[in-house]
Amino acid sequence: MTWRWRYENANGGEVTEGTLPREIFPSQADAESWLGENWKTLLEAGVEKVTLLEGETVEYAGMSLRVE
Repeated sequence: MTWRWRYENANGGEVTEGTLPREIFPSQADAESWLGENWKTLLEAGVEKVTLLEGETVEYAGMSLRVE
C-alpha cells in the first residue's frame, strides 16, 4: 500500500492549486518524516491542515500545520 498527504485549507477543503509536492511514500513513517521536514513550506504555500491517507483510507485527518 502507498501513503500520501492530502493538503487542506482552514475549512478542510482540499488545496490543489499551485506547485504543491505530490509525494507518494512506501510507509507511514516515511510520510511522517517527510512532513516533519516540509511542513513550513506547505504552510507558506497556503496549506493549513493535512490528512494522511493509506491508499484511499484515512489514517488521520485535519492535522493543523500551525504551531499553537
